[in-house]
Order: sequence, then structure tokens, then C-alpha cells
Amino acid sequence: MPGIDECLLEAMTLPGARGAAVVDWTSGLALGTVGDAPGGDHETTAAEAAELARLAAEHRAFAPAAGSDWSEETPVEDLIISNRDSYHLLRFVRTTFDSSVFLHLWLARSEGNLALARIRLGEMAGRLVLG
Repeated sequence: MPGIDECLLEAMTLPGARGAAVVDWTSGLALGTVGDAPGGDHETTAAEAAELARLAAEHRAFAPAAGSDWSEETPVEDLIISNRDSYHLLRFVRTTFDSSVFLHLWLARSEGNLALARIRLGEMAGRLVLG
């Protein structure tokens, strides 16, 4: 099972990948980064992405329907933010403990495949070993 560094390197093999990070959404700290960061600063990007992740994770409006097997702690699976030239995909990492970690992938819109990236990031999140 891959650790943070291996997971980030795998994320960078996706078509159009510009940069990737593993971020703790409660603190806003990047646990690992690779590639470029929007605006050139991984720490600022991690803190700003963590605000979005925290907003989605803590609000019941985004919770799954009753009877779902998704943890009450993180009701959101992923977030997709798109702009004129790129996609940002934030994928929450499910763990057996109270995880507050997500993967952030930054893709060039002209080269990236959002559907493929979402599938592959979900697979990576499922295999990621934290610790």
C-alpha cells in the first residue's frame, strides 16, 4: 500500500496533472506536495483548499441520503472545482480512524481527463496509507 509520496507521484502520472497534495483539512497543512501549485505556493493552496473541504465536510446539506454507509464524519466523497483553464479535484480519504485528510489534484483543463482523474484519485485514496 502506497504512502503519501508514492500516492502523489502516481497522481502526477495522470494526463494534465500540474500538481498534487495531501492535505489535512482541519489544520490546512500540506502533508506532502509534488509538482506546481496554483499561485506558486503549496502551503497557501493547501490552506485555501482546506477551507473548501471543511465547508463541504461539516455541512449536512451535502450529506448522503439516509441509510448510506458513508461515515458521518465525512459525508462528501469529492469536490470538483473548475475554472477557465484547470480543474481542482479534492478527494476525501476514508480511514478506520477519524480522518481529516484529502487528496488535491490540479489538472490542466486542455490536457486532463476529469472522469479518469476522479476514478484514479478514488483508487489512490483507497490505497493510501497514513502514518
